[in-house]
Amino acid sequence: RGKMAARLSGGENRLVSLPLSRIRVIMKSSPEVSSINQDALFLTAKATELFVQYLATYSYKHGRGKEKNALTYSDLSHTAEECETFQFLADILPKKILASKYLKMLEKEKRDGEVGEGDEDEEEDEAVEDIR
Repeated sequence: RGKMAARLSGGENRLVSLPLSRIRVIMKSSPEVSSINQDALFLTAKATELFVQYLATYSYKHGRGKEKNALTYSDLSHTAEECETFQFLADILPKKILASKYLKMLEKEKRDGEVGEGDEDEEEDEAVEDIR
């Protein structure tokens, strides 16, 4: 085993905070993965830990965290929506909205969709008349 793997067995002197057994399970859930090198496991855990730390720090500094001295879900979702680096997380960290607002949005989209469809038919009819 490599030097990194030897350090992992130290127990109290852990270099990563995330549970390696969970990360191994996630990695093995991919059909392309047949075995996992101990160093690859450690590096994946450490990279994940550093990414989460960076996301949290960035969200805290650019959100309302400083005002409240706390990191909130809305800080994270705002970062995912506004920062290009984190936009791939927008589906995972959507902005929270009330169910009543969501239902109103769906209703509005449905109405707009019906009106829009009717308008398109009229435009097509006009285009056909112009051709004749």
